[in-house]
Amino acid sequence: MNKLYGGVLITSCFMLFMLMVLRYGVMRNPVGGGYLTMPVAINGTNPLEWINPVVPPAVHNPDSDSKVISTDILISGLFASSNFSKEEQQALQTWNRLQNLLDHAQGLPNAAGAIKEAASAWNSLVSSIEEQRQGHANDSSRTKEKQCPHFLNKMDSTELGNSSYKLQVPCGLTQGSSITVFGVPNGLLGDFRIDLTGELLPGEPDPPIILHYNVRLHGDKITEDPVIVQNSWTVAKDWGEEERCPSPTPEKVNKVDELDQCNKNVGKNISQHYTASMHSHTSRRFSAAEVKSENKKYFPFKQGYPFVATFRVGSEGIQMTVDGKHITSFAFRETLEPWLVSEIKISGDLKLISVLASGLPTSEDSEHIIDLESLKASPISAQTSLDLLIGVFSTANNFKRRMAVRRTWMQYNAIRSNTTAVRFFVGLHKSQIVNEELWKEAQTYRDIQLMPFVDYYSLITWKSLATCIFGTEVVSAKFVMKTDDDAFVRVDEVLGSLKRINVAHGLLYGLIDSDSKPHRNPDSKWYISPQEWSEANYPPWAHGPGYVISHDIARTVYRKYREGHLKMFKLEDVAMGIWIADMKKEGLEVRYENEGRVYSEGCKDGYVVAHYQGPREMLCLWQKLQEGKGAKCCGDRR
Repeated sequence: MNKLYGGVLITSCFMLFMLMVLRYGVMRNPVGGGYLTMPVAINGTNPLEWINPVVPPAVHNPDSDSKVISTDILISGLFASSNFSKEEQQALQTWNRLQNLLDHAQGLPNAAGAIKEAASAWNSLVSSIEEQRQGHANDSSRTKEKQCPHFLNKMDSTELGNSSYKLQVPCGLTQGSSITVFGVPNGLLGDFRIDLTGELLPGEPDPPIILHYNVRLHGDKITEDPVIVQNSWTVAKDWGEEERCPSPTPEKVNKVDELDQCNKNVGKNISQHYTASMHSHTSRRFSAAEVKSENKKYFPFKQGYPFVATFRVGSEGIQMTVDGKHITSFAFRETLEPWLVSEIKISGDLKLISVLASGLPTSEDSEHIIDLESLKASPISAQTSLDLLIGVFSTANNFKRRMAVRRTWMQYNAIRSNTTAVRFFVGLHKSQIVNEELWKEAQTYRDIQLMPFVDYYSLITWKSLATCIFGTEVVSAKFVMKTDDDAFVRVDEVLGSLKRINVAHGLLYGLIDSDSKPHRNPDSKWYISPQEWSEANYPPWAHGPGYVISHDIARTVYRKYREGHLKMFKLEDVAMGIWIADMKKEGLEVRYENEGRVYSEGCKDGYVVAHYQGPREMLCLWQKLQEGKGAKCCGDRR
């Protein structure tokens, strides 16, 4: 609950305020009347447009086969030589060394698809870069239009009727992003749907649905009671398993970001007094007769009455609050992640008042950064001898997180003096706008290594490989560290511990787990099938927010990759443990050094690594260190 409590509390307060606004609006404009003005056009375009509702087919559309492009042709273009300057190539120093990734795709879901998608994205990016070089994209208004937009913060809508409403999200969502929908269920049934969809891929009939949120006020074939149905859809897997609220098996309800998949009060009988108090938070007032006749089963939506519903992106899934109360949670499913969201589609019997988007990923304009030079990485080469290389795993649209890292722990003296280096390892995005912003960021700060695949959580093991390559082939680092862009690393403490340990070979340093078992529950984010790992236990491994390996281990990882002997495993930190265990079987003397001050689930005073820290927490932690207050945690991410 700690990770999302602050955000949910703020959202709840905001919802109560908006309900007061809604009450005033409904009093002045009854449900039967029109609510809104026409959508506002931004930069000469209108990101909100009407579309006809389309339900994804359950079978493949053979008519789309002609659009399929050969994977071999796409991949050959991904690694074709380009006319990049020496400075531009700094962002591609591991790129060509990863051109055989397809040969190491076994055990990694959607690996081939991610490379194919990256080839298409890379081709578009290279074309854009060439266009800018030729001077066709120098117009400032066009450049601004192509940036990740801010104009989704507030948009208006109108009555849906028989159509759907579409809101484009050009740069995806990230942790902390939220979409708030204001509306009134109406029509014959009052049923409506909200879909968060991804981009349509060449050769596929319909885009993937990251979250399908279906409100059925009069039930369905399974129940006559109101129900919320959550699901996802892809061409490859069709519809997934439904998650219903209220759940038919409440004893099996899981938690997502420490919040229930379904609020336990939904669908339960409640007292008349409680019924009245629940609805007093909406724009509705009850007479005594109404209270007596009111259905005693609580449900957050009611036909003819306004609601405020917010989707909020957490670290494990998407949370939905209605009128300030948490109702459902939906865990991210394999290959369906928030950065993929490119559209929000709303359809059904709903009078849509407005849609608000906040916390969207945006990059900073480097022209307005006062301390720009102090944020740039110093150039390093193969001749540079480093004590430590730190690889930070990041997703393309996590602009704000990377800036927070640059302004905080990347300012340690060891990093500024070039004895320690930091590089962000970032896969491509499906959005050309995001990739163009990412390329610009990479050229500005010189600390990003682009990966030749589209980012998916199941593929971050490839980033572990890339980090090992950079630490041994691009530079020569005594030790190589892996961390995340939401982790705060006390670099001085890490270096001090490595000096104290005084082991230069066969070292794995971090929060060591020596007795963990594979998750066999298919609903788990970390589910591992017996085919993926047949043994009852994992070998010792170090938790992903922060671990260090010695140079010889990193070098052996790359050698095994070149020789085709590196077993891929979708949990990157466990994968490193498996690789090291194999080296141990081959005669390597391994030193497992446990560091209890690496906190993988938040922050505790005295930390060496604190995980799940947002940009504000990062800046607060750094400020406390600079003021001499020590490693004290900030906020409620503890």
